[in-house]
Amino acid sequence: MANEPNETSGIGAIFKFSWIIIGIAVLIVAGIFYSRWQNNRDIEEKAAAAKRAQARQLVEAFGGNDFKILSFYAVPGGIHRGDEAALCYGVSNAKSVTLEPKAADGVWPALDRCVEVSPQKTTTYTLTAVDSAGHKKTATLTLTVE
Repeated sequence: MANEPNETSGIGAIFKFSWIIIGIAVLIVAGIFYSRWQNNRDIEEKAAAAKRAQARQLVEAFGGNDFKILSFYAVPGGIHRGDEAALCYGVSNAKSVTLEPKAADGVWPALDRCVEVSPQKTTTYTLTAVDSAGHKKTATLTLTVE
């Protein structure tokens, strides 16, 4: 009887090894899910860092904490008598803005604003910006009228 095969030993061995195989498969699948989660987390962190860097660049492009006139230009740069042009300006950290000679539309601190003008002769415009401490910055441009 010692040489007779035990019917339960074959089934038991298969059952025992199948649990080991299932356990290994579960560990492999868990490892795959974890690595994908980690990769996604790394991608999200890089994207967030890039977004923060882009936001810093945008703030710096628009003057950051500095008080300054970012832009002052006319579109078009020259007109015919009776035509209109747009005077465009941008300021950062200004408390007030004035334009001389005055435009029909009012001016105020803005990163990007345009006002319509229709001078009858070549005119030099002066943009003055003042910050909360009373510091002034000016810019001038000449609009040619033919």
